[in-house]
Order: sequence, then structure tokens, then C-alpha cells
Amino acid sequence: MTTDRAAGRRIPRLDAVAKVTGTAPYASDFVLAGMLHGKLFRSRVPHARIVRLDVSAAARLPGVRAVLTADDVPAVRYGPVVQDAPILAKDRVHFIGQPIALVAATSPEIAERALELIEVEFEDLPAVFDVEAALAPDAPCLHPDWRSFTASPVIDRDGNVAARARIRNGDVEQAFRDSHRVYEHRFTTQVVHAGYTESRVAVAKWDGDAVTVWSNTQLPFEVQSTLSGLLQLPVSNIRVIVPGIGGGFGGKLRIGVDHYAALLARKAGRPVRIMTTTEEELTAAHPRQPAIITVRSGVAADGRILARQGRVVVDTGAFAGSGPGVAAIALQILAGPYNVPNLLLESFAVYTNKVPTGSFRAPSGPMGNFAIEHHMDLIADGLGIDPLELRLRNIVREGDLGPSGERLTSVSVEECLLKAADAIGWDRRRPEANRGKGIACGWWMTTGGSAGVYVKIAPDGGVSLVSGAVELGTAAMTGAAQILADELSVDVTDIRLGAADTQVSPYDYGAQGSRTTFAVGNACRAAAAELRRQLFELAAKELNAPVDSLELRSKCVFSGNRSIPIAELARISQLSGGGLIAHGTTNAPPTPYDRSRVENHPLPAWNTPSYHAHAVDLSVDPGTGEIAIHRYVVAQDVGFAINPTYIEGQIEGGVAQGLGQAMSEEIVFEGGRVLNANLTDYKMPTSLDVPNVESILVERASEAGPLGIKGVGEPPCIEPPAAIANAVAAATGVSLRSLPITAEKVLMALRQGPSPSGPA
Repeated sequence: MTTDRAAGRRIPRLDAVAKVTGTAPYASDFVLAGMLHGKLFRSRVPHARIVRLDVSAAARLPGVRAVLTADDVPAVRYGPVVQDAPILAKDRVHFIGQPIALVAATSPEIAERALELIEVEFEDLPAVFDVEAALAPDAPCLHPDWRSFTASPVIDRDGNVAARARIRNGDVEQAFRDSHRVYEHRFTTQVVHAGYTESRVAVAKWDGDAVTVWSNTQLPFEVQSTLSGLLQLPVSNIRVIVPGIGGGFGGKLRIGVDHYAALLARKAGRPVRIMTTTEEELTAAHPRQPAIITVRSGVAADGRILARQGRVVVDTGAFAGSGPGVAAIALQILAGPYNVPNLLLESFAVYTNKVPTGSFRAPSGPMGNFAIEHHMDLIADGLGIDPLELRLRNIVREGDLGPSGERLTSVSVEECLLKAADAIGWDRRRPEANRGKGIACGWWMTTGGSAGVYVKIAPDGGVSLVSGAVELGTAAMTGAAQILADELSVDVTDIRLGAADTQVSPYDYGAQGSRTTFAVGNACRAAAAELRRQLFELAAKELNAPVDSLELRSKCVFSGNRSIPIAELARISQLSGGGLIAHGTTNAPPTPYDRSRVENHPLPAWNTPSYHAHAVDLSVDPGTGEIAIHRYVVAQDVGFAINPTYIEGQIEGGVAQGLGQAMSEEIVFEGGRVLNANLTDYKMPTSLDVPNVESILVERASEAGPLGIKGVGEPPCIEPPAAIANAVAAATGVSLRSLPITAEKVLMALRQGPSPSGPA
């Protein structure tokens, strides 16, 4: 092996030049000859029966080549956990923005004009926009036929409850009775969009009874599988290619417009392209769920947490989508990286007549962490204990059990807390009037799922790496290439990455859950092991040396002082045996846990969790409520820093998104209608709003990750809301328990005076 290792170095990403020169392809760039343009006709009311639908005028419009309604498409439902969503609304609509009809025309303008010609008559039905109202005994059932929906067997459903889950351990009620004090607080969070640059887009083309879809999905194999059910075709008849993707952040996990493009293309007999508008993204995409979270903790006089009870209710929208999983995962977040002997945590994913929700970066992480970490500060304030000290008295440590009874290893939360606190200058928590510092810690999973790669060595020594994982812009595939380069003793620049293509790529669970470098890196190691076997077998013959005397380094196989380049071995193999190629696979084993603690949870125990702490120094203008961030520090355990530059980039970007949720972003609804469906009124932070982020990379090696790495992409957006809330409370004495923490909310809270933090 070469001593000049690629892993751990700040190597430029493999797609850097193409990205900065504008030559990198994206799905939105993809066009085909004769391509039509598709548009969706959407509901204008939140809940109603469709009394009449007339598309005849639209179909007669010159330039229109296809019009589809529910009568023209398969009568099937789909969804990742609960199959409750129809392709097109037929008898009833459930939210403003639900697709009712599809149009394909020779230009986008003609397609838009055709939408205006569609006539629809509705009969309004009672609508529900609030999860607490949806849970009321007299609430209208939004899906009267819910029992007929196919669902994962682990999911527990009932009427407007799309899913519920529970984690419990010990005797919570007795522990509350034994507690010195019991604190209870209620928190609410908002709907936010993933904020990717490139809207959802798909181009579909048929060849007989087979279809190819070019898409910017994060999960090409899931889209392929979903299309199989919706189009009622074998999976092998469906090919999904990802030319490139302009960001995803979880918002492109589930199928977007791929099925609509495919259905229109089949009807029209021509390729069809559909790309959503900004308005459609903000009204009918897959945003983060809003949540209502109630937390109750019993504590000893010294601050030790004796019991915790939590209730999470997420608004999953008109269809279940990712809501069941998101609600359940929030339970681990509410437990926190804390050693709590008695737990009773419950979650509910609840239907409303609002936009269906999705799996935005660290699903449920920011919501649950905001609640539990601000709750911790309120307890500390009530007990007169420093918030950092309270955390240190309760955090999990090596070998402790997690909330589901899983054994925790590679635990680093103490190191993260201490390093973040030291960097922010925690000893001066309130350095001056209206200025304060906040800290928050948390944990997150590295998602499992299988991964496969094909690795081939060419006769010139170049290496091709083909994976079904999509490069989202995180440089995750560059990290995998660094692992592969070291395993094969080549330069990273010798490696070429192939695009994800379900026809030619091996299966990958998908670019999600902070898993890409972790999973693809392990698959690369497996493929490299097989290639080394092939190289040594050939080299042993060429060098007339025993296999156990061979060594791979500097792009050559050595036996003592003699060597042969791997390029020459690839040439020999190509002439005699089909070339040097290997298939590597991996699948993280499930984490053992105590099944008696968990009920109806789709992800009961986390694989290879990471730990992190954020600290912020800010000031509040008492006259306006404006927040000014002076410093922001992140200490994150990455296991092993495979490429520090791009890990820091992930941390900085995640903090920016977390600050958006903390301080400004919100999709605002009134009567089920989005009021701010544009990027002027939906306020994502700009480069002028985001402070310099100081990243501290903690390296506590994992057992399962290649070289000890842990997932890094999702965690940075988890702690910002809690850190901001805690710092604002330190600066002003007011506790803000509803996101976003806008200047208006701060000012109103200041006028009302300091917030009580005492026991319930």
C-alpha cells in the first residue's frame, strides 16, 4: 500500500472543475428531440368532492398532445410506509395543490393555457388544519377508507392517526413521585422547505413497453420500484437515470413528478418533461413536518434526570408520506444523548388538509432537539445549575444503554460539549447586557441499507467507480473515492465516477441518512479486496513469485525489488480474461436492542450514532428584537475526517439551514392555503445572514464505518434552533418555545417580561 494516503487529506472533489465551470450536467439541463412539456392541474380547495371535471377544452387547444385525469391512469395508491396517495384525485381532493389532471403540450406556455381551460366544480367538505383538532373525538375522518390502505406491518393506525409509536422503560410515574421537581414544557415548530436550488424535474421516454426516466431524485431505485407499481410494469422495464442533482436535502427522497412525466409520455407517444415551479415547490412538495412537542422531566435535587415523558404530534399533511418514520424517530431525539432510567415517549403522525410532508435533512432532528435542549436549559435555570453542568451530569457514556436498550459505543458527547463550550468562552455566559451564549447537544444515526459498487481497472491504470448512490453535492462520492484510492494504491484523480443508472449500476439504498460515504466506502473496500486478489494472482504468474510475497503500492505490485504496474496487469487481464473488474457489497447489520421497550417503531435502534454540540454567542436589540450572532461553534464527532474540507462544508451548510428554521423560515398557511409561495416572502438565510461557522472535528472512530467514519451530513442542522433559543434566553431572560424565533416574537416576549421556568 502507498504511504501517501488519500484518506484524511483535503483533496479537491472529483466534480469540482465541472461544477465551477458550468459543465456539470443536471437533470434540469436534459432535453430530448421532440420533447413535450407537462403541467399539473391542481386543486384550489383544501377538502372537497369533485362534482364535475371537464378537460375537453384543454384537449382541443392547438399544441396540446395529451390530457390525463384519474379515469386515464391506474387506480392505485402509493406511499413509502402507508399507501394512501392516489396518482390523481378522482372523487375527492385532500389539500390545496393536489394534482387532478395532467397536460402535455408543445410548449410550457401552451400547457399553462390548457390548465386555464380545465373546468372543475367542487362540493366543499369539512377541512381540518390543526393536528389537535384532527385528534378530537368529533373530528371528521379525512380518509374514511383508511382501513383499505396497504401499510407496513409495524405501523399502528387509526382514523386520522397515520401512525403512532412508543418507547418506554422503567416506571415513569413512580419516578415522578420520587423526583425533587417535575418540569413540563410545550414547544411548537413550523413547516419549512428543503431549499434545494434545482426544482424537481423528470424527463420520460418510452420504447415499446419500457420507459426511461431522467430524474433528479435522491433514490433512483426507490423511484424505479414506485414507478413499477404505479405504471403496473415489471421493474426491469423501468430505467431511472440521474444525470445530476442540484441539491436534495431529503426533499427529493420520495417520487416527485417522475410518474406524471411517464404517464403523459405514454399517452402522447413522445418524450415529456415536467419541472416544478417555485410556487409548486412551496405549496405541493415534501416539506418538513410541523410539530407539537410536550416534555415532562422529573429531576433529583442535584439535577440528575430520573424520568422523562414526551409526546410528539407531527402534522403529516393530507397523506402519510414520511410522517410515520419522522414522528417515531423524534422519540430518540427526545430521549437525547442522556442516561434517563425511566422513559415514556409517544409519537403520532396525524392527517390534516395541508400539503403532504417529507424527509428534510435529519427528519425530526431540529424539532425534537429544540424541545429537549431548551427544556434542559429551563430545568437548569429552575434548579440554579449551569446548563453545561446539567448536561454533563446526565449524558450517556461509553457502554451505556440507549433508549431502546441498545449498547452505545464510540460515545463522544462529553468531548463535544467541552470543546464547544471552551471555544465559545462559556465561562462568560452573559458577558454584557442583552448578550448571551447558548449551548445544545444531540445525537443522530448513520442510516443503514445495502450498497454495491462496480470497480474496474483500465489498461492505462485508470479506475472507474460505478455506484447506485447519487452525488448530491456533498462530496460524499469523493470521500468514497479516497477510500478506494488507498485500497488500490492509486491517485484519487485516477478514479472516474459513473452516474447513477438503475440499468447499469449496482443497487444502493440511496443518498440519504448521512450514509453515502459510509456505505459506498465499505462497498469500495470489498471490491478492492477482490481486485487485489485478482492482481496478485496475475502478478504471481508474471513475476514468478508466491502470492504471499506480493505487496501493492505506488500503482504497482511488488515482490522484493521486482514490480509490475497494475496498468500492465489490467492489460494482460483484458486480453486473457475479460479485464479487472469487481463487485463489492455491504450492508450494515441491525443494531441489537430490547424489543420490550419499543412499540410500532420503524427504526427502533440507530446504527453508528454520532454526537455533536453547538454553541452560539449572540446579542438581542431590546428595541427591535433583532438577533445578531457574533460567533457560532460546532464540535461534531465525525469518527474519522475522511476529507476535512468537505466535512466543514457540510457543517457550515447544515448550520445555515438550521439557522433558517431557527430564525426566519416558515411556510405560512391560512385555511390550508400557503400565503408566502415565493422566495421573497419565504425567508431563507442569505450569505449575509449566516455567521462564520467554526468547526471542531472530533474523531472517535466507529466500529462499522470504513476507517472509523460516521455519518456527517445531517447532524449540523439539528442543534441551531435550540442553541439560538438558549442564547436568547441567556441574553434576555425570555424563553421562546415556538419556531421560528423572529424579531417580532422576541420583541413581544420582551414586552411580556421574563418567562417562568419553574416546575409544572
